[in-house]
Amino acid sequence: SANIWRFPGVEVKARLFRDYPFKEITAHVIGYIGRINQKEMERLEENDELADYRGSTHIGKTGLEYTYEKVLHGTAGFEEMETDAGGRPVRTLRRSSPINGHTLKLALDIELQKFAWERFGERRGALVALDPATGGVLAFISKPGYDPNLFIDGIDSQSWKDLNDDWKKPLVNRALRGLYPPGSTFKPFMAMAALETKFRDPNYTIPDPGYFSLPGSTHRFRDSKPSGWGSMSMFRSIQVSSDTYYYKLAWDMGIDRLEPQLAKFGFGSPTGIDLDGEARGVLPSKEWKRKRFAGKRYPEAARVWTPADVVPIGIGQGYNTYTPLQVAHAVAILANNGVVYRPHVVKEIENLKTGEITKVEPNPVRDNHPDPANIAFVKSAMEAVLKPGGTAARIGAGLSYRMAGKTGTAQVVQIKQGAKYNAAALAEQHRDHSWFVAFAPVEAPRIAIAVIVENGGWGAAAAAPLAREVADFYLTGRKGEVSAPNSDAPSAQHVRADKNKPAAAPAEEVVE
Repeated sequence: SANIWRFPGVEVKARLFRDYPFKEITAHVIGYIGRINQKEMERLEENDELADYRGSTHIGKTGLEYTYEKVLHGTAGFEEMETDAGGRPVRTLRRSSPINGHTLKLALDIELQKFAWERFGERRGALVALDPATGGVLAFISKPGYDPNLFIDGIDSQSWKDLNDDWKKPLVNRALRGLYPPGSTFKPFMAMAALETKFRDPNYTIPDPGYFSLPGSTHRFRDSKPSGWGSMSMFRSIQVSSDTYYYKLAWDMGIDRLEPQLAKFGFGSPTGIDLDGEARGVLPSKEWKRKRFAGKRYPEAARVWTPADVVPIGIGQGYNTYTPLQVAHAVAILANNGVVYRPHVVKEIENLKTGEITKVEPNPVRDNHPDPANIAFVKSAMEAVLKPGGTAARIGAGLSYRMAGKTGTAQVVQIKQGAKYNAAALAEQHRDHSWFVAFAPVEAPRIAIAVIVENGGWGAAAAAPLAREVADFYLTGRKGEVSAPNSDAPSAQHVRADKNKPAAAPAEEVVE
């Protein structure tokens, strides 16, 4: 700068620049900015926004940076200068001041986010925590992550190759785009469908011999408890997670009754969260199957819905695939007595110039108006899951508040009829996924959680303890500063499961 007179035409300017201090911990939520490419330049020109990017080199690429680009960017200013023949400024003729972009205030609880990230450790998976009463996203974890700072000024080829070649897929936003069978976390919603349509009385019981056979068929859909549970009611079917009960319920109700009821909880539809690229998921129906298997690649018979297609859907397998966000959203709707809020990460938008604050999502999207007795019944059964005799009894021990939950184990690869599941004999990425969903406190829910640990095995073993720790941290007070470790423990493929569940795990308590 002191020698600028020696360099005609050269000007030294300072610029503000992005820095992402939480790195991997918030990468899949906040996203990142990067240099404007040709395609983006053309889009800006088409939308008549190019003037605001003169002098700008960067634009939001993913996450909130992309979704709220227009809000964050502001309006460019300009100066019209008179210069001499050497290009040196003489005087300012006209000036228009720039307008700052707005500030986003997030619903995200950063201490909870850091705590959940640390507790996830080196495992792969996702965790979504929502405020049922507002739809605010309290925590949004996709493990593993990546350092968004690598992308700001253009990522180098080796780093890009390393991220793309990693079988654990750190660039995949599992919470938003990962599609998984929900396993037995689906059962409370199956129960709600049966109760809301008055298809089942809650006191109706069935014999559970440890399997369900299609009428006129020798094929058996196996229960997680091979010896069966004996007489099984709806309440107990949730508490101990009877597969046989839900095989039969799905068979008896049929997909035409089930699909519209399950859709009320958001299954098979984008939640509308303020993050780009959300996957839709699959809530199966006859129409869906017809479209999915249309075309010359598939025979006509593949497009026809068969009665047996519905049976594994009852336990959250079969064609069912949803994102962890969708599952958390469904749990939040149940916790909130059927009132639906759109999940949102941004809580407020502040205009720095005027100080005006615009709140996001103050009103519910809709109210499903379920029968209060049905909601109370299912919540009570889910609370029993964490009590003695339930699949997550150990997780419920010592609770200082009331929690309702449901374990789930989602199969990744199909097991042959009659064969036993042996995790040790399978490659890691072929082992079962561990699920747990919960909300608390039951009487006035403040948090709804969905956790999936990829290839983590039984729901009570991997996902449930993590959900309990996160709920404790949020509801009973902070437990000191949490420093997030560097992650190098990323992800497996998201494989749709077509089959029923493996044999029960050997344990002293019921696990699922």
